[in-house]
Amino acid sequence: MPKHEKQIIRKAMTVTQKDYIPQEVFAGDAPPQQSPRVMIAPARYIQGDGVLDHLGRYLSLVHSTSPALLITEGGLKRIGDRVLRSLQQVQIEPLTLIFEGECSDEEVERHAKKLRGSATDALIAVGGGKCLDTGKCVASSIAAPVIICPTLASTDAPCSAVSVMYTPEGAFDRPWFFTDSPALVVVDTGVIVRAPARHLVAGMGDAMSTYYETRTCFLNPEARTMVGARPTATAMAIAELGAKLLFENGVKALKAVKKSEVNEAVENVVEANTLLSGIGFESGGLAASHGVAQVFPAVPFLHEQYLHGEMVAIGVLTHLCLEDDHDEAKRVGTFFAQVGLPVHLAQLSLDPERNAHELDFVINEASNVFFIHHEPFEITPQKLKQALLQAHSLGLEVSKKVGDEAYRSLHPEA
Repeated sequence: MPKHEKQIIRKAMTVTQKDYIPQEVFAGDAPPQQSPRVMIAPARYIQGDGVLDHLGRYLSLVHSTSPALLITEGGLKRIGDRVLRSLQQVQIEPLTLIFEGECSDEEVERHAKKLRGSATDALIAVGGGKCLDTGKCVASSIAAPVIICPTLASTDAPCSAVSVMYTPEGAFDRPWFFTDSPALVVVDTGVIVRAPARHLVAGMGDAMSTYYETRTCFLNPEARTMVGARPTATAMAIAELGAKLLFENGVKALKAVKKSEVNEAVENVVEANTLLSGIGFESGGLAASHGVAQVFPAVPFLHEQYLHGEMVAIGVLTHLCLEDDHDEAKRVGTFFAQVGLPVHLAQLSLDPERNAHELDFVINEASNVFFIHHEPFEITPQKLKQALLQAHSLGLEVSKKVGDEAYRSLHPEA
């Protein structure tokens, strides 16, 4: 493993993880071509309208009788009664912990401290991405299985064995890897459709990237996944299926979610956003799409105003332009415009001239993200800038042709 990658990954070490660095376990110092193929997935995945009402029954799968529940104050008001009632049906009274908004070491330790030495035998995390990531960390800290119950389908984080750590102020810190994937992922599509449609759409951007990044890593023998392994053919197939489901169901799912309805299109998109993308990215690898998107949040107004999957959407178009796959970029851009994802920089409140300083910062930083070099050619700031501006121009053309009604419906302030 290259020295700079080891330095980045070693930041993930904590006293509770016992020096777990997956790259050293799976790959060691072997060159990429000699790394094994590794598949990572949750032990159980349950999805459907109303499944949260049976959470207590599902806990028998992890043999838990004394779990803790991590949830936000707002989540407790909205669906807390349902969760607690489902647990009470099997005579379980969880210890309830309130998540306060940031997946930071401080937040993790605050909750872990309450649970150490207690009878807690599992951690149930209910909420959005940062709450779920915090739940994984707390569970790892007390050596208990984690049960993930997402209330949004906006990212592929629920199924992964990694959490993205932030400072208390919200700046990216590091990844935190786990030896175990979630023991159970329970996705209630009835809850998902009652969340703002923008979150489901953002998840489509994140999930679509999984196919193109996995394809890049699978075809490049020098590329490795986040755990230092080669992508599996299974991950490639899963990622491709996820993109297929999005292309076929995305527009129909958006219409249903705007009416808070669950239908087959919604089920397919939620599965693509959550399960297929979650397995696909972790066992398939990352490349330029996330290389660009990973840096966008360092620009304060982007971090404050836009969702991860929305920034990834611009990353996907940049990725495809970087690979000179312009026909596919137009196809993807058209789909993004139809569901309301950003397709040009103005839809991220960026102007190539007025925000030249911010864009140069993003380009220079993205050029140093190690997984962007999974592309099968040299990545330079100049080449990356050219691709980003090509993606911007292509997005303007697509937006003019398709219209921006879907984007404006999700961003009324635009």
